[in-house]
Amino acid sequence: MMAKEIKGKEPPTLESLNQRLNMFDDRIDNLDSMVSAVIERVMSQAATLETVCSHCGRKVEVAFIGVRKPR
Repeated sequence: MMAKEIKGKEPPTLESLNQRLNMFDDRIDNLDSMVSAVIERVMSQAATLETVCSHCGRKVEVAFIGVRKPR
């Protein structure tokens, strides 16, 4: 099934689609690198989550302790 043609525009070529996919892949790689860097930085520190129990009203504290992976 062929894609519908938009009036006044030609359908994209395989070369242009390949170029756009490569650009998208590069953006995903960059995003992955940034997220990995943030996670690595956060995991090297302790984080604490504090909330209140909806049943008894007591404070509940949960501590997360991360460890860096050996390189």
